Formats: sequence, structure tokens, C-alpha cells
Amino acid sequence: MNKKIPLRMCVVCKQMKEKKDLIKIVKNKNGEVFIDNSYKANGRGAYICKDKTCFEKCLKSKALNRTFKCEVPEEVFKQLEKEINI
Repeated sequence: MNKKIPLRMCVVCKQMKEKKDLIKIVKNKNGEVFIDNSYKANGRGAYICKDKTCFEKCLKSKALNRTFKCEVPEEVFKQLEKEINI
């Protein structure tokens, strides 16, 4: 049986990639924004490539702020930096 691999779109470069190749950021119903390493948290999810170029474009374009319609905390960007190993 052919099992389909779940694809998600990076909010920065708009490429479709496997979930495991992306970092998931979630805004829950309390308005908290955080990185979801379990890929199972409830709320509005956004994905970003595990790539330095996408991260830099994300900072410059404020893609996550637009996606979540709020100011994303600096701590989230610091965590993203660690995840991507910049």
C-alpha cells in the first residue's frame, strides 16, 4: 500500500516540503506563539524551511507576523536560529 507523505508549504519561499524538513511554529488560542517540535500542537500553524536563507528572509519580510496577524516574540526567532544552527 502506498502511504502518502504529508507535505507542507514554507511561509517564506512557498516550496512544498515534507513535514520533517520544516520547523512548525504555532499560535494557540491564547495568542502564544511557539515552536512545536512535536508537530501536534493545536492552533494556527506555519512552517519554515530549516534553511538560513529562508530564516533571514523571514526576519526581513516579517512573514510570521503576517501569517499570525500579531507581533511574534523575539524569543521565537532566537529559538528558530538555534534550530537552524546559524
